[in-house]
Amino acid sequence: MSFKRDVLNQMQQNFLFAVVRGKTQEEGYEISKAVYEGGIKNVEVTFSTPNAEQVMRRLADEFEGTDMVVGAGTVLDEVSARLAILNGAKFIVSPNFNEKIAKMCNIYTIPYLPGCGTITEVSHALEAGCEVVKLFPGGLLGPGFIKDLHGPIPWVEAMPSGGVALDNMDKWIANGAWSVGVGSALTKGMAEGGMTQVTANAKEFADKLAAIQGK
Repeated sequence: MSFKRDVLNQMQQNFLFAVVRGKTQEEGYEISKAVYEGGIKNVEVTFSTPNAEQVMRRLADEFEGTDMVVGAGTVLDEVSARLAILNGAKFIVSPNFNEKIAKMCNIYTIPYLPGCGTITEVSHALEAGCEVVKLFPGGLLGPGFIKDLHGPIPWVEAMPSGGVALDNMDKWIANGAWSVGVGSALTKGMAEGGMTQVTANAKEFADKLAAIQGK
């Protein structure tokens, strides 16, 4: 089995993605650790975090051999994609489809999940070798978009990001989500409760997922 397929399988098994946006490099690292402790094992460190690649490197080294899958988010160009990959990122996520990023990820056999909001964008991503697309913004598209997408393209795998919450995650899953990305909901209350609150927020999502999946 290929490295890319191994990574995709682990990502889907983990299912939940934490979209990490730290105000500082250290905060990005601490949030990543906190969500993992709460049960979210796919960690997407966004490039809106200062020195994001250093956070990825630290996590990749510290959690090597575990079920944490470290990746990069908010990747806007192929240079950033390569920087992330060389620092341990096992997947790349962007808010839009970028052909140059797709080619870079193909060279390194790294999964690329581009943000798509139309069937045309999804088709372009599939043509470029993307096996999973990010539905973004998820809050605008709504859970029903996956079902609509699977009408003409039933084989496409989709991960909604943006707008995924505890009270609608079941709807995304019922409509065929391959995985789901969770962002700001994970840091709700962090100013008062610190990383303990972040871990608690992550655990809520992990527990909700387990209940939905009947585990």
